[in-house]
Amino acid sequence: MNIQRKYSLPNCTLLLEGLSDVTRAAHFQEMRPELSILVNAECYLSGYNQPLTGGREFFESLVRAVSGYAQEFLSSVPNPQAHNQESELVEFQKIGSNRHRLIIHSEGAPEGFESHSNNSKRPPIEIDLNTVQLFDLVEAVDQFFADTQTLPELSLELQPVTRRYGGASQALIRQAVPAAVGVSSLAVAAIAFNLIPPPQMRPPQPKPDEQTSSTTKSITPPASAAATPIVAATPTPTPTANAKPVVKDLEALLNTVPEITDPSQLRALNRQVYNQIHPAWTNRSGLPQDLIYRLGVAADGAIVGYKAVNKEANQGVGQTPLPNLLYNPANRAPISNEPIAQFRIVFTTQGVLQVSPWRGYARTPEVVGTKITDSNITKGLNQKLYNTVRQSWTGTPTFTRDLKYRVAVNKDGVIADYEPLNQVAFDYFRETPLPKMFNAIYGSNVAAPNDKEPLAHFQVIFKPNGKLEVTPWQGYQ
Repeated sequence: MNIQRKYSLPNCTLLLEGLSDVTRAAHFQEMRPELSILVNAECYLSGYNQPLTGGREFFESLVRAVSGYAQEFLSSVPNPQAHNQESELVEFQKIGSNRHRLIIHSEGAPEGFESHSNNSKRPPIEIDLNTVQLFDLVEAVDQFFADTQTLPELSLELQPVTRRYGGASQALIRQAVPAAVGVSSLAVAAIAFNLIPPPQMRPPQPKPDEQTSSTTKSITPPASAAATPIVAATPTPTPTANAKPVVKDLEALLNTVPEITDPSQLRALNRQVYNQIHPAWTNRSGLPQDLIYRLGVAADGAIVGYKAVNKEANQGVGQTPLPNLLYNPANRAPISNEPIAQFRIVFTTQGVLQVSPWRGYARTPEVVGTKITDSNITKGLNQKLYNTVRQSWTGTPTFTRDLKYRVAVNKDGVIADYEPLNQVAFDYFRETPLPKMFNAIYGSNVAAPNDKEPLAHFQVIFKPNGKLEVTPWQGYQ
């Protein structure tokens, strides 16, 4: 089985592709298998249209050089591991206070990068990075080492810098900072060099429910998007004083929190997810095939992560609104032990959005909330709702199939909620008066339904011939 792991920062994305070792099947996890055989590694850097690519040797050399250079840069003590061009494919050179040169000597040398060598035989590739780009690369490597399900046998063996590399200043040696996992992050670099205001620092060993884990979404950034890598989970926010670490890996998150399976709650969340994605999907043309994703959603409807299910979804995520709909941890408490619901999202080539629970409904869902059950009151509200909708429904229908809705009203007959029950009801809802009626009361067509008082529920059917049917609600079919 082909496995992909992705570690994303605003200026750098590491994408690893590989396989599980069948001889270690005992450690296989259904939700997140172990990537133990590396087939291909890609490093996307902002400002460059093509990724650096290579195999296992290239990737191991890259992480050693990155960690060694970060140790050197933060401590001001030379580290030979960062400049070992005799035995390493990758090395770093400092070319200024805010400029760093990444050099690749053999593999991982795609077209589009500038070479400063006159050697016609496999010249090295040289890429100049600023400090922010460098530490986004360092953070991506940190995320990889924190991921125990990816190349678990690969570890970073850091050695103390020997005295002969430290020069005469013992004070300089004493200020050396080890580039250990989680220590050489952008936040630390920003504090050290005053690049950005100091954010709240992440503890070196975060608690399990606050740990920032690696993204493992199988989403390959297109070449045109390399400058702004797509984040397939909670986006990395601009550091603020109140920002907290966020779990980025949807699969890892699902392995550590309860899953929402109650059909009634799933039904309500299904609507919230649709109402978020539907209006945000503005460009619905040009999809060669359906794009299918698995979505993670918190109990309040916040989208906390997504994963591409098919190859086309990997390549076409930029044509969907998903990257922009992920919840902002600066405006909401971080996801920790909250239960998560899973949904299947399909962006079809016909421009139709499909949203359904990932595992379906275990049983027929029910409407949440207190209901008006008195038959005399319900009968009067039924007639009042019919009259209100009939008077408001004008125009000639263009649809050819029945539009079915669940409509709820309060004891005064005022609409409190409505929900499409079939796909054509989603597609042609603007030809009904329901959204205008709802918007006139709540100021938004996607406002949360009024569930603070008992409601009477009805099925309302708009027919292509102009007829209207309103009947008491019998439940979801």
